[in-house]
Amino acid sequence: MSEASLSGKVVLITGAAKRVGAAIARRLHGAGANLILHYHSAKPEAAELQRSLNAARANSAATVQANLLNAAELPELVRTTVTRFGRLDVLVNNASSFHETPLGEIKLTDWDNLIGTNLKAPLFLSQAAAPHLKAASGCIVNIADIHADRPLKRYVVYSVAKAGLVALTKSLARELGPEVRVNAVAPGPVLWPEDDSFDELARQRVISHTLLKRAGEPEDIAAAVHYLVADAPYVTGQVIAVDGGRSVSL
Repeated sequence: MSEASLSGKVVLITGAAKRVGAAIARRLHGAGANLILHYHSAKPEAAELQRSLNAARANSAATVQANLLNAAELPELVRTTVTRFGRLDVLVNNASSFHETPLGEIKLTDWDNLIGTNLKAPLFLSQAAAPHLKAASGCIVNIADIHADRPLKRYVVYSVAKAGLVALTKSLARELGPEVRVNAVAPGPVLWPEDDSFDELARQRVISHTLLKRAGEPEDIAAAVHYLVADAPYVTGQVIAVDGGRSVSL
């Protein structure tokens, strides 16, 4: 990785405080980018990440809080980014919600939360960012899921939301080209949910379906995002599966 491959570029990452979002932030910051780190409720984690990044390179990272389910707050995220750094080159729609919605038990609140976070927010945030991304000949990277194509049992609404995000990725690539590239990364088993929805047996069952017979790391997703941002000038409208080959064997 070139340490200066993103020097002077400005990146807005949603859900950047921890887990995969934090790994993406560290990777792009290490390549020279200045970052706006969005968080919803993980204020301590966001503040600590900001502190560590600014310790490595002064005034290179800032945080912003927003509830992505409130569409009125999305344009403000873009305005905050441009006000702070003067431009916007890259939008990473990473923030996500994930929980079971078995058929027969689905509530409207499940729909609003899962569709809102995984699909509605990326759409309206991309729309708000589009003029700035066009001016910068920038790009969008969406964090999708391999279950967009192969729905996960008992996760009906989540699977639908991620399928919509894949369709949004391809649609935005058509709408925003040639100035703006739009791609997605579809993780497989990288990090398990923070609740107890996947016990050890369930985890091993998932891993057994990967061709590499192991779980991935957040850094694997971050590396794919970095590739799409910095090293893929002729790639748009694509979804890269980073799943150890699980989608091949499902």
